[in-house]
Amino acid sequence: MPTLTIDGQTVEVEEGKTILEAAEQLGIEIPTLCHHPLLEAYGACRICTVEMKRGKRTRMVTACNHPALDGIEVLTRSPRVLRHRRMIVELELGRCADLPVLRKLADELGIDRSRFGTGKHECILCGLCVRTCWELVGARAISFANRGTEREVTTPYHEISDACIGCGACVAVCPTGVLKMEDIKGRKVVHSELTLGPQRAIRIPFMQAVPNVPFIDPDACIHFKTGDCKVCEQVCPKDAVDHKMEDQFEEIEVGAILVATGHEVIDCSEMLRYGYGLYDNVITGLEFEKLSHATSPTGGRILMTNGEPPKSVAILHCIGSRDENYKEYCSRVCCMYSLKFAHLVREKTGAEVYELYIDMRSAGKGYEEFYKRNLEEDVVFIRGKGSEITTWPESPEEKGKLIVKCEDTLLGTVRRLPVDMVILSPALQARRDAAKVAQILGLGLSRDGFFLEQHPKLGPVQTASDGIFIAGTCQGPKDIPDSVAQGAAAAANILSLIDRGSVVIEPITGVVEETTCGGCRLCIAVCPYDAVSFDAEKKVSVVDEAVCKGCGTCVAVCPSGAAQQRFLEGREIFAEIDGLLAMTS
Repeated sequence: MPTLTIDGQTVEVEEGKTILEAAEQLGIEIPTLCHHPLLEAYGACRICTVEMKRGKRTRMVTACNHPALDGIEVLTRSPRVLRHRRMIVELELGRCADLPVLRKLADELGIDRSRFGTGKHECILCGLCVRTCWELVGARAISFANRGTEREVTTPYHEISDACIGCGACVAVCPTGVLKMEDIKGRKVVHSELTLGPQRAIRIPFMQAVPNVPFIDPDACIHFKTGDCKVCEQVCPKDAVDHKMEDQFEEIEVGAILVATGHEVIDCSEMLRYGYGLYDNVITGLEFEKLSHATSPTGGRILMTNGEPPKSVAILHCIGSRDENYKEYCSRVCCMYSLKFAHLVREKTGAEVYELYIDMRSAGKGYEEFYKRNLEEDVVFIRGKGSEITTWPESPEEKGKLIVKCEDTLLGTVRRLPVDMVILSPALQARRDAAKVAQILGLGLSRDGFFLEQHPKLGPVQTASDGIFIAGTCQGPKDIPDSVAQGAAAAANILSLIDRGSVVIEPITGVVEETTCGGCRLCIAVCPYDAVSFDAEKKVSVVDEAVCKGCGTCVAVCPSGAAQQRFLEGREIFAEIDGLLAMTS
């Protein structure tokens, strides 16, 4: 391993390390503008130049790409080195504008102003963006063009490049900040994405995620777009990143299942009259929640797409809920989170807030008090559902505004509300794959598509299938306290089941008479609990009594009469009828 001396300090480094890396190992800072540890050394800026002495020969070399050789002596701040750096910085200042990164270097080197004047360029031609796009990303969307004083970084023919994947890597490495991610429409805040840059490819879904570990998003990862990059693999100290990893499916034998698959929200863009996706500043409740959160790109500030805070906001309840054309049921959570949004808007912006509601349903501990608090905060409540959002003005004060049309049922009049921002409270609906999950687990579905409980009052977490329980919004719309309570109840039922160590089966179950079964398998096809199987050796159907619920479907379809219900066979039913008739005669 080479041993060298830097500013009087001796250090031993691995073979192949550079002088810059050796200096970092000692904690000695060598300024540079074109170096990045994940890119091949370039030496374009020359600011990292140091004085190297080897034997009797002394010369100036760039620290970022010169190898740390055994026995050399390096000076990073000798008079010769400082004079060289001052000249380079003055030349950069003479070509470029007074950029913060150059001004910082000039101040450190004692340069008040450049002898060569001040230029107008913002790019220092360090090449970091170009090399990142080519070497790491592999998109090759930007490159150097022209020569001499006309040299610049640009896309082919100065047009938007089809090769650009919008990853933002060039912006991340630019030392001067001249490269920026901008919305193609020029908007400062994009509510639908809530970010001006791409989603991070490696991230934790949300702060309370379980397990609380990062994941790779294939749709945002550069490697899955271009086949290059893999920077995360290079820097991970635990070698925990594997881009070749595939989904694994495991079969686990369990005694109970808790289904808590949650819900979805209705797509507001299906309701064209509300202008979601058509007009800027028409956002959903979830988007507003992200926008107002402290970790949002706006730092929790409530801003419109032009980057300014709204002066008036309308919050529309029941978008898709209690609507015969979409969802007839109440989503239960909309009223309270809409009240929370109104409070946040008033608190953070002081804007005028309109709440458009059908009925205010604040049934819960402290809910009614929170509603009254909003009244005291001068939130304007209008009893009436918003019917349409448009941008066509009918008066000068409506120009440039979003106009919400609604009927005020208390005043008996139609109103037009000009506002800067509209927040939609969409309906909660069953997941699109709920029917598939129900088919796999043998669960029932309500007409709204949610999983059906055993009994709405006596068995709200049990299902028709023993050992399978439901909790949360997969059973129907509910708020967090109810979901938590239902989850705890389901867990208690599962623990009780485990503690008993045995289950009680139904006394009335299906049974197949082997001597008369023709092996047609109709009973297997119609059984809703998958309790019937086929014995290939005997060529007859067999009922699993532990799974069977005695519904009698197999009995109804059996063409030979081999399928019967235990304790409800024909002779037993006729005997019961005879007994009843004897009592009445």
